[in-house]
Amino acid sequence: MKLIQGDCLEVMKGIEDGSVDMVLTDPPYGMSFRSNYRKKKYRGIKSDTTLDWLDIFVSECFRVAKNNTAHYVFCSFHNIDKFKRAFENQFKVKNILIWEKNNTSMGDLAGDFAPKYEMILFLHKGRRTINGKRDANILKFSKTGNNYHPTQKPVDMCEYLLAKFSDVGNTVLDPFMGSGTTGVACKNLNRDFIGIELDKTYFNIAKKRIAETPKLLFTN
Repeated sequence: MKLIQGDCLEVMKGIEDGSVDMVLTDPPYGMSFRSNYRKKKYRGIKSDTTLDWLDIFVSECFRVAKNNTAHYVFCSFHNIDKFKRAFENQFKVKNILIWEKNNTSMGDLAGDFAPKYEMILFLHKGRRTINGKRDANILKFSKTGNNYHPTQKPVDMCEYLLAKFSDVGNTVLDPFMGSGTTGVACKNLNRDFIGIELDKTYFNIAKKRIAETPKLLFTN
């Protein structure tokens, strides 16, 4: 495993062409997110005020990805149109997966429906066939409680996504590592992992989480 603190747009320049089997990442959504989680107030997320970085990021993801591979990028309805257009300039957008959470977010309590989902762009470079059976594009996994990061994703959901379109020993890249959830999932499933995180606080959290995750010994 390789964990790197820095700007992913700079760090990715050092990754070889066609060396990554999967990108699984949860980038800033470009919506100036700030958590209102009741028990813990998180500061804003870096690089979340603009999407000026998006086109360069997409090009770097495409460059480092192997041919005939599948990839996942979390996003929200706020800028789904921008994310989809940017990625379909390089990748084939195969689907938009819906993560149905076990609770609702806040928002306009009197003037809007209660938000209960996030989106995941599912991408191919070439074509990658699925492992196991074909499932529906609505995923039901419980929200984490955000103990480590304001937009923390469930480890079991990341394991599921990894298992469907990657194999043991494959290299998985998360350019926006956050608190290291993708890395924990990779360690649990015996995938090699490259994680990049700009924020030093979250980088240290990720490093500790991944180090404390026991490596499981299996081959399938």
